[in-house]
Amino acid sequence: MLRKIRLTTAIVFFTLLTLLFLDFTGTLHNWFGWMAKIQFVPAILALNVGVVLFLVILTLVFGRIYCSVICPLGVFQDIIAWVGKKRKKLPYSYSPALSWLRYTVLALFIVALVAGISSFAALLEPYSAFGRIANNLFAPLWQWGNNLLAYLAERAGSYAFYEVDVWMKGLPIFVVAVATLVILFVLAWKNGRTYCNTICPVGTVLGFVSRFSLFRIAIDEDKCNNCSLCSRNCKASCIDSKEYKVDLSRCVACGNCIGKCKRGAINYKWRPLKVESKKKVEDVQPVTQEQVSEARRSFFALSALMATTSILKAQEKGDGGLAVIEDKKIPKRNTPIVPAGAQSIRNMTQHCTACQLCVSVCPNRVLRPSNNLKNLMQPEMSYEIGYCRPECTKCSEVCPTGSIRRITTADKSSTQIGHAVWIKQNCVVVSDKVQCGNCARHCPADAILMVAIDAEDEKSLKIPVVNTERCIGCGACENLCPSRPFSAIYVEGHERHRII
Repeated sequence: MLRKIRLTTAIVFFTLLTLLFLDFTGTLHNWFGWMAKIQFVPAILALNVGVVLFLVILTLVFGRIYCSVICPLGVFQDIIAWVGKKRKKLPYSYSPALSWLRYTVLALFIVALVAGISSFAALLEPYSAFGRIANNLFAPLWQWGNNLLAYLAERAGSYAFYEVDVWMKGLPIFVVAVATLVILFVLAWKNGRTYCNTICPVGTVLGFVSRFSLFRIAIDEDKCNNCSLCSRNCKASCIDSKEYKVDLSRCVACGNCIGKCKRGAINYKWRPLKVESKKKVEDVQPVTQEQVSEARRSFFALSALMATTSILKAQEKGDGGLAVIEDKKIPKRNTPIVPAGAQSIRNMTQHCTACQLCVSVCPNRVLRPSNNLKNLMQPEMSYEIGYCRPECTKCSEVCPTGSIRRITTADKSSTQIGHAVWIKQNCVVVSDKVQCGNCARHCPADAILMVAIDAEDEKSLKIPVVNTERCIGCGACENLCPSRPFSAIYVEGHERHRII
């Protein structure tokens, strides 16, 4: 029963979280967006104390339920492991915990968060790693499938589906997603939960907490006949059937071992913190200095991760016709552009885990993963495909980490994220001697005025002049400028946003 409940809940969470990254209509986020906001690291970065306490208490009571039910990367590994174990009857075996590796990776993760090396931290964070896989690998397949259905439906006289542009986010981001998928696939296919119990920083933290869980997997020595079926089917490799021990720091309470035991010798039930041993007192080994040191390191590692939130908080305060139109190229910006709710590039860098959920829901394809090593994979804005509409606040609604704070349309319309810059030699008025004014006509902030190129001749061609005090950096002018391959007007980002 335990295994069925766990499987059902895990499938529901995994399916809905995956669809959050695949849904290009934005409909699902209205009902299930909260699932992204209860992920462990995003909740910490968003200073969502209630969620963090809930997850810690959940682990203290039931063990690492988070890893086997709520975390999409954990469930994804289970799916791969389930397929992989079909190749042999008894796929796993007990192996000692690599504590030195686990706590080293956790320490590096914490240092990266505190130091602002977000790209490294994003590579290790499990929810974000799955988000990149879903957004860069699964989403294009989903969109191609949708377009096929739209094509077939149109031929049948139905418009139940509509075509969407399939957008590849860039080669570096694609390579990172593929590399992450390959590593996960190999580890899970061969050894089950290896990534969770040796690399994942969230698994290490919750593993330390789960040592004190009230409900736990335990072996009844009187019933056990040392058949090792439990350990041979444990994807976490945490059951030592010879010593009748279960490493609770690695156990994810999946229930597989219970279903395989034919004698009912292994169960998941309430256990006091001091489990009575049936061995004689003189047989019990004393606690070694090494075990004391390991527990001390675990405590300091957990404390450091929780303290990271305080440190981070302190650091903040087209054209129509049949002619082929040349694609626009991205201009070289001195400062990248981040959404209005981000408040500043610093806030974005410190809080974003590059899950790319905001990228997947952006209706105008303005947000895209960065290829810059300094903020690799984190979202930044560019206007070759569309521009940031003042009435859209979807990215702020779905962000689970607080890197893009929730804002209203009124807030967005009064927030300056950058300013437009006119490049004279690119403008068709100057190069082709024709009337244009596209940028001024479509500016939602009325920040562009067309003035005569010859001040003494009012009938001369007109060129744009940008009022940088009114410009909000939405990119409508850059996107709709007819100049190719570079727009004659582009947006330069601001390090820190300001209210106008």
